[in-house]
Amino acid sequence: MAWLLLGLGLGFSILVSVVLGFVFQSSFDLSGLNVLLLMLIFSMGCGRILSSFLHYMLPRKRAVGGDDDNNNRNNDNNSNDDRNLETALKKARIECLSSCSTTVDSTGNSNGSCGKDNKESGEEIEIEVAKAPAMALGDGNPPEIDEDLHSRQLAVYGRETMRRLFASNILISGMQGLGVEIAKNVILAGVKSVTLHDEGTVELWDLSSNFIFSESDVGKNRALASVQKLQELNNAVIISTLTERLTKEKLSNFQAVVFTDISTEDAIEFDDYCHNHQPPIAFVKTEVRGLFGNVFCDFGPQFTVTDVDGEEPHTGIIASISNDTSALVSCVDDERLEFQDGDLVIFSEVQGMTELNDGKPRKIKHARPYSFILDEDTTNYGTYERGGIVTQVKQPKILNFKPLREALKDPGEFLLSDFSKFDRPPLLHLAFQALNRFKSELRRFPVSGSEEDAQKLISIATDINESLGDGKLDTIDNKLLKNFAFGARAVLNPMAAMFGGVVGQEVVKACSGKFHPLFQFFYFDSVESLPTEPLDTADLRPRNSRYDAQISVFGFNLQKRLEEAKVFIVGSGALGCEFLKNLALMGACCSSNGKLTITDDDVIEKSNLSRQFLFRDWNIGQAKSTVAASAAAAINPNLHIEALQNRANPESENVFDDAYWEGLDVVVNALDNVNARIYIDQKCVYFQKPLLESGTLGAKCNTQMVIPHLTENYGASRDPPEKQAPMCTVHSFPHNIDHCLTWARSEFEGLLEKTPTEVNAYLSNPSEYAAAMKNAGDAQARDNLERVIECLDRERCEAFQDCLTWARLKFEDYFANRVKQLTFTFPEDAPTSTGVPFWSAPKRFPRPLQFNPNDPSQLNFIRAAAILRAETFGIPIPDWAKNPMKLADAVAQVIVPDFQPKTGVKIETDEKATTVNAASVDDAAIINDLIIRLEECRKKLQPGFKMNPVQFEKDDDTNYHMDVIAGLANMRARNYSIPEVDKLKAKFIAGRIIPAIATSTAMATGLVCLELYKVLDGKHKVEDYRNTFANLALPLFSMAEPVPPKVMKHRDMTWTVWDRWVLKGNPTLRDLLQWLKDKGLNAYSISCGTSLLYNSMFPRHKERMDRKIIDLAKEVAKVEVPPYRRHIDVVVACEDDDDNDIDIPLVSIYFR
Repeated sequence: MAWLLLGLGLGFSILVSVVLGFVFQSSFDLSGLNVLLLMLIFSMGCGRILSSFLHYMLPRKRAVGGDDDNNNRNNDNNSNDDRNLETALKKARIECLSSCSTTVDSTGNSNGSCGKDNKESGEEIEIEVAKAPAMALGDGNPPEIDEDLHSRQLAVYGRETMRRLFASNILISGMQGLGVEIAKNVILAGVKSVTLHDEGTVELWDLSSNFIFSESDVGKNRALASVQKLQELNNAVIISTLTERLTKEKLSNFQAVVFTDISTEDAIEFDDYCHNHQPPIAFVKTEVRGLFGNVFCDFGPQFTVTDVDGEEPHTGIIASISNDTSALVSCVDDERLEFQDGDLVIFSEVQGMTELNDGKPRKIKHARPYSFILDEDTTNYGTYERGGIVTQVKQPKILNFKPLREALKDPGEFLLSDFSKFDRPPLLHLAFQALNRFKSELRRFPVSGSEEDAQKLISIATDINESLGDGKLDTIDNKLLKNFAFGARAVLNPMAAMFGGVVGQEVVKACSGKFHPLFQFFYFDSVESLPTEPLDTADLRPRNSRYDAQISVFGFNLQKRLEEAKVFIVGSGALGCEFLKNLALMGACCSSNGKLTITDDDVIEKSNLSRQFLFRDWNIGQAKSTVAASAAAAINPNLHIEALQNRANPESENVFDDAYWEGLDVVVNALDNVNARIYIDQKCVYFQKPLLESGTLGAKCNTQMVIPHLTENYGASRDPPEKQAPMCTVHSFPHNIDHCLTWARSEFEGLLEKTPTEVNAYLSNPSEYAAAMKNAGDAQARDNLERVIECLDRERCEAFQDCLTWARLKFEDYFANRVKQLTFTFPEDAPTSTGVPFWSAPKRFPRPLQFNPNDPSQLNFIRAAAILRAETFGIPIPDWAKNPMKLADAVAQVIVPDFQPKTGVKIETDEKATTVNAASVDDAAIINDLIIRLEECRKKLQPGFKMNPVQFEKDDDTNYHMDVIAGLANMRARNYSIPEVDKLKAKFIAGRIIPAIATSTAMATGLVCLELYKVLDGKHKVEDYRNTFANLALPLFSMAEPVPPKVMKHRDMTWTVWDRWVLKGNPTLRDLLQWLKDKGLNAYSISCGTSLLYNSMFPRHKERMDRKIIDLAKEVAKVEVPPYRRHIDVVVACEDDDDNDIDIPLVSIYFR
């Protein structure tokens, strides 16, 4: 026994060093004795110890829920206490070890060969694991997807794309600012593995753009210094390093390779290898040089794009189809068609002309908003009768990429981002080639501020241009090339963030075929971000600080302004995290005079972790702003930051008071709703503060610069309101799954939240509640009382069987009885008052459902509804409720009464109606009777009885909320022959989930921070600023200067929304009227808030002429003036001497 313990102890100590060395890439050595001991340990039964050790030490996927088969298989594995090493490795998700050999060389670096011989010279140990991994490409079972974690990303990509990502291995070479930004976005996306390559060491210079490094990392290898913090972003991704020179043969292990710091010659060699490899390896070359950047993509000779735009296939509801050589198809005007000429479509559910229901794609032409021409002869087809759905068929697209060797000489069309710079990409194509030659010849970058180096680069560019023959540029912008040379060594954080988003998205495209790749060159510059005044050479010199790279581009003076800035970030979600990281790296608010305030009243949830990268698993439940501020301070310890948990709205104006707003330099919005944006916009207009606005929606993003007196404000233009389905459509005549889910969520909230809340409101104060209902005396009050009585009387539950009965009867009511009543009132052949069939498109004739206990979807709905009903009554859930057979037996015991449709039932068909409950002249009398019945119900309740309202929470898959909503929606869809959806899709729609991915967020914030340089410089014109709309799926970049504010004129005065007139000295009403009269304005109305202080038509108001305006505001408008407030605002309606209305600015009356 002693020998066994000794062997175990020695062996385990060696195993610790071996595994730690492998996992963390630190160097270790295995002598012959150690190898012998290692073999001895296995022979002595240490597999269990190693299994447990690896289980805890190696990267693990977060707990997930997947298909039933996968769950059962995992449960079987977990129940086996004696699982072997192979099982532990599967649990730990170290697929890179399986079905391939991993070589560990003398430096401690591991290289997975995946079935190929990839040994390098030198001493090495080869470790092999026998079985193939679950996530190996093209083999094994699909990987599980943690839907709680990736829900927002799934809404963009879908399951198939996510599975492809989970099986993809990525190489990122060059771990300066750009490389780490790409790595962040790719890791958050959830690929299988990321290998970080860099031969260089961390320099202080790198801290301007790399959020991973700290000053303690200076001198360490960049790749090794990046592993730990990048691994924290996603434990499911295997992260490894390469620190020696990269050879092209090593690229065979990857599906995509990205190079951020490579010579053109080496790039050509690597790209040739990737282009000709079978299958091709996606190759991306990108670099950021100061305010200039580029991307080149080569995904192989034939790359298939499975979905070019990521949009759902468009559909239309058919109204008519002609019998013609080219048939005219007309659709109902419920929604505009989004078809384009040349699209392929399929038909379904067409009655009469059934020949079209064969599922064959057909080409269309002459697409119009509500019709199109079918490129097919329908003369001999049956005559169209009614019904039919037409659906777009999305076709894959084949792209033929050219290798870099050819593309450099013949780049084709460049992807434009700014049409005011349409001639810029060819010049930048030349500039980057010149920079490569400069570096090749001088073995360094141009020195910032060096005229000699700038002229050298210009000379090289000129020589290259002359060698192009007919393809040469007519003119070369020497000033632009000079700016390019001065900033060539610097990797700026905003540029790295922007290009990190673009390139990260290209990696996703390469691995999945989802979205259209960038084809093939993209060049971008933000030279407008430079200070407007010429920079002195001395101002560009390094100061031996972490900001030296930024100083080399913008100079020390702008750096000082950044450090002394007072910035307010509103929101600490995905945008907020990126902004904090960017500002910390830029040095904003990093002096004793600067300050960054961030506020957010939300807490961290699991679904945030896939894109809000400053948060970790252990932060779930904590305040977003506090955690994000701490993480930002860790990026730059000099950051002067305050985190608040206040929502920025009128209720928090005691926190964000006048003095606070007046002290700000700039406001950055990181919000996710329009109302909050409008409030912040109003504040910024009022206090004349720059507002940097941005937002994302899936792969789309936009930015808007709101600059005092230069641009219009955010609220100057509004998107049209989202179209809402009529109440009667949702309630009785749905024709798509959105209608069904809208109804389902409404029913969920009514049954499980609103009604229990009403019950509690009544029970907490019966007399007051009854009086309120009597005073209301309307249909809504009557409906509330009826629901409360129903809940406490006929539908009151005391045991779980009662809850099952309630759920079963609800099923019968919703999906059988109501449909029977509807089709009794409006039979299938019923006409309208005009004689046309009532059940014409878009209406769909419904059919009742017959309950089937053997239908899992029906039984799951009953179970989920019963469990939530039990929750509202505080009834415990028995174990048998989760056993399908026992549950079915219990449901079978429910007695379902027969239903007979009634005559004279009114069913709302008016699309303009806002409620389905008709008012009645007898409402008051009915309410009195209901209150009497309600009191009788209350007497039967146990003392202290109270219900537990269930508030809808979409992001917890264990709470049965989405099970009920998806069940309600899909059963209703089945009634109306509408295609059903899975629970995940139902969650997206019913939960109103905004699709979100890290890449578009990173790009948006990078673009905004490029504008921040201009704001803090303070001297740029409106034409220097840029608003952006981008869609990374297409890809599309559209940048334009902001719209100036609307200018109003009167006499020799002009003003915009940015102006506010100020009258000081605590004036009277007479003083204000005279002050306006002196401007040629006759005020006829003055209001404060919603109250009228003065109107020229009211004689009694003339008695107020000598009253102080502040006193009138307090007395008439009931204004409460807080101690910090020094003024009030009044709205004045004026006319000129010709009785023309003049819209004047807000008038601020200062009374102290």
